[in-house]
Amino acid sequence: MNTVSTTSRLRKIAVLVSVGRHPVSDTARYSRNDAAALTLALGLATRHQATLDVLHAGDPANPALRDYLALGAAKVEVLTVEAGVDVAPLLSARLRGYDLVLTGTRAEGTDDSGMLPYQLADAMELPLLGSAVDIDVEGGNVVVRQFLPKGLRRRVRASLPAVIAVHPMANATPRYAYAKLRAGAVEPVASRSPTSSDRAAWSVKPATAKPVRLAAAEKRSGHARMLSATTTESRGGSVVIEGTSVEKAQVILAYLREHQLVDY
Repeated sequence: MNTVSTTSRLRKIAVLVSVGRHPVSDTARYSRNDAAALTLALGLATRHQATLDVLHAGDPANPALRDYLALGAAKVEVLTVEAGVDVAPLLSARLRGYDLVLTGTRAEGTDDSGMLPYQLADAMELPLLGSAVDIDVEGGNVVVRQFLPKGLRRRVRASLPAVIAVHPMANATPRYAYAKLRAGAVEPVASRSPTSSDRAAWSVKPATAKPVRLAAAEKRSGHARMLSATTTESRGGSVVIEGTSVEKAQVILAYLREHQLVDY
């Protein structure tokens, strides 16, 4: 039996959802990562008796938004903005006063960089916990189990309010119910689109070439390379832990210059 702590300060939760793309047909659909964030938020709202708001910035006429109603959202509030507009300033103003803001790690469209959670946390001056696979609230803190490579996990905590980016491997199984889709509503909200001074200078076109991975030229003999494939040995390099971000960046730049991977 779940109990709600009397010291819990979790009262308002917001989930940001986006329009995803099917990997084969390219048709619009709900984003699977955002659906996981919504599922986790529904569980938190039920346990802590908190209100839950689901928000989207974009076109309210997009039929994919109704999928979130079927996944449990009572309504989807849509801040109407034009395509390609930076929505971070608009969302950060709308999200003031929420105890917890959940997003996916990144959306599935062509313009999605995965930077929105970081932009929101910076604009709202809130802590950001990324790659969350499960979430809980203890008193005035949010506790997150984070996804790490090679099957590793770790628990971190931060004080409320906070922004959380949910990992695609989150412990959440969205459940689709057509009856909820019929009962819910997509509600557009008129909003003033923020202006971007450098947007007009951008040039957008389909990607034609894959990025080239930088790799230092192999200078060892064939015999040495064969030995390294069968034995464990150090490949050189260094691990830089101490120092400022500028000093660490200088170490990386020096390595790139040494191996002639950059020409400046």
